[in-house]
Amino acid sequence: MRKLSELRQRIDQIDEQLLHLLNERAELAKQIGEIKSRDAKPFFTPEREQMIYRKLQQLNRGPLSQEQIVGIFREIISISRALEKAPTVAYWGPEGTFTHAAALKCFGRAAHYTPAESIADVFAAVEQSNVDYGVVPVENSLAGVVPETLDMFPLTNARICAEVYVPIAHHLLSKAKNTNQIVRVYAGPQPLQQCRRWLRLHLPAAEVIETVPTARAVRFAAEDPNGAAIGNALAAELYGVPILCEHIEDNPHNRTRFLVIGYNEPAPTGNDKTSLVMTLRNRPGELYHALGAFHKHGVNLTMIESRPNPRGMFEYLFYIDIQGHRQDEVIRTALEELDRFAREVVLLGSYPAAE
Repeated sequence: MRKLSELRQRIDQIDEQLLHLLNERAELAKQIGEIKSRDAKPFFTPEREQMIYRKLQQLNRGPLSQEQIVGIFREIISISRALEKAPTVAYWGPEGTFTHAAALKCFGRAAHYTPAESIADVFAAVEQSNVDYGVVPVENSLAGVVPETLDMFPLTNARICAEVYVPIAHHLLSKAKNTNQIVRVYAGPQPLQQCRRWLRLHLPAAEVIETVPTARAVRFAAEDPNGAAIGNALAAELYGVPILCEHIEDNPHNRTRFLVIGYNEPAPTGNDKTSLVMTLRNRPGELYHALGAFHKHGVNLTMIESRPNPRGMFEYLFYIDIQGHRQDEVIRTALEELDRFAREVVLLGSYPAAE
């Protein structure tokens, strides 16, 4: 076995090589930024980034995990993008929420972030060009769709240009040394509901104080020596409250899908989604015939949801996600046939499908 000094010397040599290559990559990114600026092209290209991640994962032989590889290159890409032009991103805040975590997962730490008080405010910030992009939740694996997000699309011209999934992992955050010292737990209604069984088993005597938003619960725990909060790892980092117990959620398979809204039109990657909204005539079998256009051409639906139409009494909009890009021949054909049955079809965007 080689000596410790030899191993460290080799690491120093590799670090020098990495530094040289990273600066070379950064210089290329700056040149790309100049071309994009000249040609008025978007600086955020999720289709290109997804292709980079997938290629690196195919080349990866370890010991770094696939997730670690993506995490490392996400920040490299984020910094390189900032050398072109750092994007401004609004998210449903405040800091430390899962939507904030989703924004970081998509854009990295080199972007400029702005918390918004509501989902509607995120859409407004994008429409009014106060930010380049917005991040909003759209679907939870346990609770279903987020209606506030779906209801905004008929009222906006912003489009979907990316998606990201975030595992919903709840932790008990506290400055107490152990759970025996905890007499109060601050939590938002949703985290509380998703961790109720754990609280009954481990903190049955603790007073539960519902606190909205979750970030405020973490701030309360930071100031209460006998208090704790249910929060995520990002909130623990931002507010300086240690994680006392990890993964206290009752269901370990909970995750939320988030959308990135903006005005990009990502190119096909071979693994894409297309989102659309349609209205139908109020006649028997209309939904059956409309969905038959997808079945006939072998197009897979991944989500369908109905919401009241804000422009008509007792009329409904149907939100649909399908696998494929609108430029794919099979998708184009299916959408052309759909037009025969639907009263109106509005494409909300084609974008890379997140892993």
